[in-house]
Amino acid sequence: MTIRTRIFLVYLVLVGGGLCYMVSWILSGVRPRYLESMEESLVDAANLLANVVETKAVMAGAIDPAAVRASFDGAYRRELNATVYSIQKSNIDLRIYVTDAKGRVLYDSDHGRAEGQDYSRWKDVRLTLSGEYGARATRTDPQQENSLVIHVAAPIRVDGRIIGVISLGKPTKNVNELVQVAQQRIIWAGLAGGGLIVLTGFAFSVWLTTPIERLTAYARAVRDGKPATLPRLAGREVGDLRRAFEEMRDALEGKKYVERYTQALTHEIKAPLSAIRGAAELLAEDMPPEQRTKFFNNIRQESARIQHIIDQLLQLSALEARRGLGLVEHFDGRALLEESLRGLGPTLHARGIRVDLAVSEGLRFRGEKFLVALAVTNLLKNAVEFSPDGGTVVVGLKREKDHLLLCVEDNGPGIPEFARERIFERFYSLPRPGTGAKSTGLGLSFVQEIAYLHGGDIRVTNRPEGGCRAELSLPA
Repeated sequence: MTIRTRIFLVYLVLVGGGLCYMVSWILSGVRPRYLESMEESLVDAANLLANVVETKAVMAGAIDPAAVRASFDGAYRRELNATVYSIQKSNIDLRIYVTDAKGRVLYDSDHGRAEGQDYSRWKDVRLTLSGEYGARATRTDPQQENSLVIHVAAPIRVDGRIIGVISLGKPTKNVNELVQVAQQRIIWAGLAGGGLIVLTGFAFSVWLTTPIERLTAYARAVRDGKPATLPRLAGREVGDLRRAFEEMRDALEGKKYVERYTQALTHEIKAPLSAIRGAAELLAEDMPPEQRTKFFNNIRQESARIQHIIDQLLQLSALEARRGLGLVEHFDGRALLEESLRGLGPTLHARGIRVDLAVSEGLRFRGEKFLVALAVTNLLKNAVEFSPDGGTVVVGLKREKDHLLLCVEDNGPGIPEFARERIFERFYSLPRPGTGAKSTGLGLSFVQEIAYLHGGDIRVTNRPEGGCRAELSLPA
């Protein structure tokens, strides 16, 4: 599991878990809050109606059922046309019943169905008759949550004495609809908030881990020997880490550079030095003039070889030390290839090697022309040296997105299996077909460094039909 995933999961558990708990807590409290608000309104209404009964329906210290009926029945015949949020209200669903001091129902707005019954056991009536706050919540169908009815009662008094109770019963069906709408809105808001939390968490984890990933990519590029620019990162701690990486790279590269080049140079000049020493020792002896001339020529050749190795090594080390390009320009790809082939013209003619050039018009490289020409020449020279006499070298140049792909194919022996992983090593060289001669082994190293410096790449593979295929990708 990556550190980005861990940060993201911890963030989701903490923040997402907190959001889920908060939404769940709000949802669980929506219905009770609606019911509490509903009960509070019923308390006001019950006391107002109790005052109406006390004023209009109390005769000689007792409640007159006919007067109560006359006061309320007219209201139930009224036609309503009210839209309360998502509820369309067309009739009064509030039930009113009035009892005497013993709890017997004197009036029931529900078509008188409970009139004459003893309601003294119901909590709303019993508590109100005893001078307390009376209310109850009862389901008309015990199996249905939506059948809940809240009853709130108020005392009917005469001269301070309770002579009866008026109780208001309000079904919660409409309230349940409002609760459902509110809960849906809360859920949608929670989902939207959750989505925002997920996006924020992802962005947060990316923000935290991007510096690490960029430094990791930089470290891997250093490990692989590729040119890499240390990324610029925000933050003091990250900046300190960035500088530490740069210091570590300089220290490691310095040590490896000395070790690598000392070993390589020692290995490569050992053979020519031995030849020079042997020729010098022989020259101290008496010998015919023609042999003396031969040994002098050997000394000159081996000295030139050492000089060539040192010059190339210095050029390669200077190239590796660079952190960027110098003079960047745009130049024609076909013209560059033709110029490089002209330099190989005598060799091509002497060995009867034909070059097939397949290049579209208008393809232009972007970079340092001298370095690109050096890379192209090395690839062409390799292809020619490994091709048999009378062979064919195919050179193609095409565009792929924002890069130009140069392909150089020969019909030589190809790369042996044991050498596939070593062809880019400095001073590693394979014998040329026919002559068995080896080069300095620095050509492909030059090409690789030039490709990396330009932000490109180089690949060398065997062709299925025989020979090698070198692919150099450079910016267009």
